[in-house]
Amino acid sequence: MSCRVLVIPEDATYNGYILKPLVERLLVECGKRNAMVRVLPNSKLVGYESAKQSIRAGLVDRVTGYDLWLFLPDSDLLDRGKEFAALEDELAARDVRLLCCAAVPEVEAWLLAGHPDKFSKNLTTLRQHRRLKEEVFTPFLERYGSRRPGGGRDLLMREALQNYRGILARCPELQALQTRIADLLRRK
Repeated sequence: MSCRVLVIPEDATYNGYILKPLVERLLVECGKRNAMVRVLPNSKLVGYESAKQSIRAGLVDRVTGYDLWLFLPDSDLLDRGKEFAALEDELAARDVRLLCCAAVPEVEAWLLAGHPDKFSKNLTTLRQHRRLKEEVFTPFLERYGSRRPGGGRDLLMREALQNYRGILARCPELQALQTRIADLLRRK
């Protein structure tokens, strides 16, 4: 059985390079080796509120044919649990299976979690950094990235995925997302 998954980042310009390979691997772990994963195309979303509003306002009517939607924004070190539950329930009432998972503190932390040997601080400390993208990830990308589109984020994420178990151990929200996806696919 096929599985078509739409990934909705809060900023598709760069986050898609990280999220697509990560979600593909999550789905492999959930038994969906041949899943088709697509990051929301031609997205003009910029920021959490913009993405959340777009999901509510128009995506349901414009984007069809997916078995699962994943909304994967930055947490910005905020608890978004109640908002996520409300959004998931709202879309379920419209026959859309949506799972939300916020990256702590930002999507870039998921990539960094697969490269623990490249930091002097442990990732637990880095995940509490309020300016992780600017002060940790940008220098990391400048040092290890490339001149490819997305600065080499896709290659760095594929490297990070070689340490997939380590990523899940360092990012419990991803482990919880994998469990939720597996449970949902079993019930389908």
